[in-house]
This record gives sequence, C-alpha cells and structure tokens, in this order.
Amino acid sequence: MTTGAEVIELELDVGAVAHGGFCIARHDGRVVFVRHALPGERVRARITEDRGGSFVRADAVQIIVPSPDRVEPPCRYAGAGGCGGCDWQHVTAQRQRELKADVVREQFRRIAGLDVAALLGEVRELPGGMLGWRTRITYAVDGDGRPGLHRHRSGEVVPVAECLLGTAGVGDSAVLRDEWPGLTGVEVTRDDDGTVAVLAHRPGPGRQARGRRPPDRVEVVRGPDELARTIRGRRFAVGAAGFWQVHPGAADAFGQALLGVLRPAAGETVVDLYCGAGALTAALGTAVGVTGRVVGIEADPEAVRHAQANLADLPWVQVRRGRVDVATIRSLGLSDGPAKPDLFVVDPPRAGVGQQVMAELLALTPRAIGYVACDPAALARDVAVAVAAGWRLDALEAIDAFPMTHHVECIARLVPTPTGG
Repeated sequence: MTTGAEVIELELDVGAVAHGGFCIARHDGRVVFVRHALPGERVRARITEDRGGSFVRADAVQIIVPSPDRVEPPCRYAGAGGCGGCDWQHVTAQRQRELKADVVREQFRRIAGLDVAALLGEVRELPGGMLGWRTRITYAVDGDGRPGLHRHRSGEVVPVAECLLGTAGVGDSAVLRDEWPGLTGVEVTRDDDGTVAVLAHRPGPGRQARGRRPPDRVEVVRGPDELARTIRGRRFAVGAAGFWQVHPGAADAFGQALLGVLRPAAGETVVDLYCGAGALTAALGTAVGVTGRVVGIEADPEAVRHAQANLADLPWVQVRRGRVDVATIRSLGLSDGPAKPDLFVVDPPRAGVGQQVMAELLALTPRAIGYVACDPAALARDVAVAVAAGWRLDALEAIDAFPMTHHVECIARLVPTPTGG
C-alpha cells in the first residue's frame, strides 16, 4: 500500500466483473470495486471513495499485468479521473459483450437464485459499430456555464470538445463551443432524418430532497419541438424531450425480439405498459391484427398524445394516460370476459416494475409476460416475484444497445408453470 496526504494506492489482483462497470478485487478483508480494470489483471489502483464500510471504490491507474482483451481507449477523456460516461472503452468489443453476459447471469444467480446460462446466449451486437451511435446526449454545465460530462459518481464536470459515442450533430455539437450560464445541462438529440434539436435544462422549482435537486425544467431552444423516427417504414412523431431509444437500431431490435419470444397471434388481447410514443405498441398491434386488441398505458401526457397520433391507423389499438400502478391496471377491467389479456408487455424505467404491479399482472393470468429491461438487477428482482408466484422464466435475450458502457438491454418471457410442473 502507498499512502499520501490524500492518496491511497493498492496493488490488486482483479477478479470477476460486477454490475455497474467495475471489477471486484479484495484487500485486507474488504471488497474493492475497481474501474478501468479487467478480470485477471494485476493493477495499481487509487482509492476514490472510502466510507468506512465493507467496500471501497478505486480506479486502476497503472496496469501491471494486462489482459489480452485490453485495448487503447479511443476517447481522450476516458480513464481514471476523466469522463464517467463510458465504462469499457479499454476493452475489445467482443469482450465487452461477454462481460455483459457475465453480469446478467450473475444478477439472476444472486438476486433471483436462478441459473440462466442455458437461456442466455451471446449478447447480440447491433449494427453501426461501437462509436457514433448515441442520438441523444445531455451535456452537464458547470458553474461557469461550460458544457461537458460528469466524472464518475461526481458532480464535477469535465469540459469536452466532443463525445465519440454521439452521432454526427450530437457528439460534435456546436453547443460544446458555447457557454450556457444558469443551466444545469444542455441536451442535444437527432432524429432519423438528421434533424437536430437542442434543449436547455434549468433548475426546477421546489426543495432539494435527500441530496437530489428537483427535476429540471426542460425546453427546446434550437430546432423543432417534434422529431421523426422510423421503424420498418412506420413513421413516429416524438417530442424532442420525449423518450426514444438512443441507439438508432434499438427500437426495432427490441420490437422484433419481443415478437419473437411472445409470438402474439391474430385476435389476441395485449396490454402494453410504459408504452411511450408507441414503438412496441405498433408492432404488437400489427401482430394481433384487426380482430385483436392492444391497450397501451403511459404516464407522460405528451407521449400519450404522440402515441395516439402515431397509431391512429390501427383503430384496435388504444393508448391511455395513466401511471403504471395497481389502481390503473384494475381500472382497465381486465379480470374476466373478452377484455382478459392474453399478453402483458412491460418496458419500465430503470427501477423496474416492482413487486405490487408484478403481483397484479401475475394474478390476471395472461399466457405470458414480455419484459423489456434496461437494468438486469431490476429484471432479476421482478422475475423473482414471478417465480415465487409459480411462474417461470423461459426465454432471455440480451442486446448491446449501449456499446462502451456497462448498460445492457434484456428481453425476457415469463410463463405460468403448468399445474403439476
């Protein structure tokens, strides 16, 4: 161990990957979560956070014995002390996907007590490569109005001249050459036609709670209020501030994966929760056809308005505004009769669906639940609820929609366990 006035460095043998973009090492009986390292390496790591508990956080600052999967990061801002947005720029593309598969398997084993090795194949690569894929970036703004990106687990802003993950017009946006006094962030997004919108983030009203400031007030300051997205020839209008998958190939890939595991049939009833502007809802509506029914639920009023317009040519598809909670689900009158759903589809935010909503969906006994998850830990928690209720996970796919980061998207299918099975 090397110590200084404020610096502690350890020489560590790096073990397995863990969820969050780091690997695990151990020192003096404590776990060390090490970023910028790889399994099997020996590194010198600088402690970045020590709160006195059973673990500390550290950055690898010298690679003593490198992994054969290590590469030179393409971005000058990556690495210890730099931008915190990318976790795996020092890793080959193939190995990144292998690490993500390892994380998904580990989360299911640890949280749900399930071995998913037989279900989960290789993490699927999307077209377009490892860089230049991100169609939306929110750049942080420091106290002097300079835009940049946050350091890992820090409010400190690293000024940047570009972000290599961003598409043209986003990663090299002119906003990075301007100053933005009074803003908390400046967001840049580009649609499928190449149109770019810029949104200003200003401090929101209200009091800060639990160390978090109130949600920003967001408004378009350059470009249109609506952007165009296209999936297999179908056009979608989406608010410039509205949610859409940031990888250009992601929405279509998720939809096709979902259709592949659920196989919605003509005439079936499907409920699509957290439906946004209707990307998955459209695919489901096309699959069940005019004799079927799809009900989409979305809390954001602008997204509901766009979804209703985007799907107006599918009159058997309805989109309603509502929070995804037990009360909303019960208000749909789905418990019996022709309204009883054959399928539920959920595409929740990072926190997942949660125990109460999962229990409500399971009690309605659809033939299957399709789950689109951006966090394998939340997915594993929700799957554990289903397993405890007598359901089983029988399909699982992972898609690399966020290259260079630790994030991975999963598509899962849950089905009731047959009586006596």
